Amino acid sequence: MAVIVGAQTRLLVQGITGYQGAFHTGLMLEAGTKVVAGVTPGKGGTAVHGVPVFDTVDEAVRATSANACCIFVPARFARDAALEAVAARLDPVVIITEGMPVHDAIEIVAYARQQGVRVLGPNGPGVTTPGQCRAGIMPTHLFRPGPVGVVSRSGTLTYEIVAALTRAGLGQSTAVGLGGDPVVGTSFVEALELFNADAATEAIVLLGEIGGSAEEQAARYIEAHVRKPVVAYIAGRTAPPGKRMGHAGAVISGTEGTADHKIRALEAAGARVATLPSGVAALVGARLR
Repeated sequence: MAVIVGAQTRLLVQGITGYQGAFHTGLMLEAGTKVVAGVTPGKGGTAVHGVPVFDTVDEAVRATSANACCIFVPARFARDAALEAVAARLDPVVIITEGMPVHDAIEIVAYARQQGVRVLGPNGPGVTTPGQCRAGIMPTHLFRPGPVGVVSRSGTLTYEIVAALTRAGLGQSTAVGLGGDPVVGTSFVEALELFNADAATEAIVLLGEIGGSAEEQAARYIEAHVRKPVVAYIAGRTAPPGKRMGHAGAVISGTEGTADHKIRALEAAGARVATLPSGVAALVGARLR
């Protein structure tokens, strides 16, 4: 089994004719993803890596039965691209785009919830189910199929932890990148709910960072509902208050969003929290024995 994407996913790529869209479409195809269509207005009738390109999402869906979407569109156009994908009921809608205005993200997420569509991102790496589907930019060669579900706000931290898990012989069921912006389409709690219900996932890795209260909300959910082992890591222990650390959402404001507060909440909920990223794999292995 898998969560969010899998062998049944038929992916549409918006912005497929751009450099990033074309490059990552090639890698997604190499990973075994069923990329069935691309969309770039004005480029209909062409092809990228053998994938047919259409002018609109509606046209592409009718021609190819695409059921999911990955967006490689510049920030100023990403809102319209995402709303078009949601209107077509593609699920998930994975928004790789960085620098999207917050009010655009709010509109997209609100509309997606009305339509019952899952959004990942913006400013996220996407989602990967090893051996079945990669929707986004995660480096496929780091992954191996296995029992560990990974959910993270950070792309590069996801890659580091997944690589360490793979080296330790601990494959992954699915890795979910939520995105690092203040407003994103999927929460830790929603991802935890999916992994908790997935028979193929035996342990969960939660990778958080400073800023906001998403990890504290996750801790409350873990304590109340999750019966699988949870291992966590929180980035930003030494970050100074008020200074943005990489992600737009990674800002400590007053006493809210500190690494210490998140760590204490997760530990109180029964999660094991690693001090360093290099310690995550060992904690997962110990919990699965």
